[in-house]
Amino acid sequence: MPKFIFVTGGVVSSVGKGITTASLGRILKSRGIRVTIQKLDPYLNVDPGTMSPYQHGEVFVTADGAETDLDLGHYERFLDQDLPAGASVTSGQVYFSVIERERRGDYLGGTIQAVPHLTDELKRRIYAVVEAAEADVIICEVGGTVGDIEGQSFIETIRQIRHEQPRNNTLSVHVTFLPYIGAARELKTKPTQHSVRELRSMGIQPDVIVARSDHHVPREICDKIAQYCDVQHHAVIPLETADTIYEVPLLLEQRGLGDFVMERLKLMGMPGLADWGEMVHRLKHPAGEVDVAVVGKYVELRDAYLSVNEALTHAGIAHNVDVNVRWVHSEDMQARDPASVLDGVQGIIVPGGFGERGWEGKINAARYAREHGVPYLGLCLGMQAMVVEVARNVCGLGDANSTEFDPETQNPVISLLDEQRDVTDMGGTMRLGHYPCRLQPGSLAAGSYGVDMVLERHRHRWEFNNTYRDQLQAAGLHASGTSPDGSLVEISELAGHPFMLGTQFHPELQSRPNRPHPLFREFIRAAMERGAGQPGAAESVAVSQ
Repeated sequence: MPKFIFVTGGVVSSVGKGITTASLGRILKSRGIRVTIQKLDPYLNVDPGTMSPYQHGEVFVTADGAETDLDLGHYERFLDQDLPAGASVTSGQVYFSVIERERRGDYLGGTIQAVPHLTDELKRRIYAVVEAAEADVIICEVGGTVGDIEGQSFIETIRQIRHEQPRNNTLSVHVTFLPYIGAARELKTKPTQHSVRELRSMGIQPDVIVARSDHHVPREICDKIAQYCDVQHHAVIPLETADTIYEVPLLLEQRGLGDFVMERLKLMGMPGLADWGEMVHRLKHPAGEVDVAVVGKYVELRDAYLSVNEALTHAGIAHNVDVNVRWVHSEDMQARDPASVLDGVQGIIVPGGFGERGWEGKINAARYAREHGVPYLGLCLGMQAMVVEVARNVCGLGDANSTEFDPETQNPVISLLDEQRDVTDMGGTMRLGHYPCRLQPGSLAAGSYGVDMVLERHRHRWEFNNTYRDQLQAAGLHASGTSPDGSLVEISELAGHPFMLGTQFHPELQSRPNRPHPLFREFIRAAMERGAGQPGAAESVAVSQ
């Protein structure tokens, strides 16, 4: 029978539940346990696909095409495994499903209520994911904070599963925040006590409390939490803010969480984080550094480009360098001389996005990279900016543009596919998830991957307009990756440039700390070659793909 671990949060949001969940998954997997993870989000949106990055950060896309919370990215990176669409559950999905069934008459005229109908649907989704994954353990993280009104159905569902399952088959982990009172120079446990009391009032006694803090958590604080929250002393795990999120599994393992969970759930397996520890050591002790500019419209909100930032970190680990990211607002690239903004960088990334704000600045960034030989990696919209820039300034098509931003342009080098033209529902209607890409032999892309066919994740509506393919090819912009039938351009690269490549897909979504994405890895290699102080060849690590 599978085991169930439920992770809840208390006191404040953004306390670190997602990283704790992902880290616990990594700890268990390193011990030989088959693990899957699921995020339960209480908001009423069906998914975050139509939510502003200012509201919810980046949208992570699974291989099977689900638009999900960014925590799914943490889960995949830490577990080093793909998760299915069912790993992301929202109140919106659950309500939508229950109401659809009521309208069809599936409930035979019964009165539809939160209990049992919503909770039964939630349980069905949890059990379905663990069964499909054939996992020994499923870790379910509940979004938000205990006490939120929209999360009550989720907590009740957890209570029911804990009631239905044998005692050694479930575990409750509560992640709370310990505020530090500067005037008193001490950490306070009272908010944690109140949060646990709230959780207990809903029928759940936590088995583990992870005490998050930006300050050192002394043993006496843990003992106080254990006493007042009725948790075993060795089940109160202090977790101070780490230098890197990838250090968290090592800290939790060191502080006994792995041993406690294995014993409590009657699992067998020995610790095996040695490789992970070596990776973290390389991350924390680089032999050099490289400066990369990320030019986007949400740079004041780093979570909007979370996977890009992590993919750069992974590539840096492979080359034993620290990647210093210079966050550049794309509107600054319109208002100022690009040279004054980008001077000194060794690489430029233009990530994906939607909307016209800052669009011309992204085109200016692509032009600067082309004219100055700076390595450039364009991701989705970043590729489209590169295509428009070459069309305008090399091919002489002065009004070339994407129809997303100028529907009346005479040279729509980026345009909608026919099946996207009449779409009215914005949610879940883009090209989403894995699509195959055939690589052109001898191209930079093929050399980076080392294979001739790859699967990459997409999230976009607008595409490269094939009407201009020959003209752009003559200008040096080659379609080095296409759909298997050649009808869709997936990768464009500029001949004669050290590294100028754009992808219609989002390679950052598949990068892992121990397996950096090939395009990010080679982009950082090119940036290192441009910059000074490059580590010797012996310092770079060959990472199997």
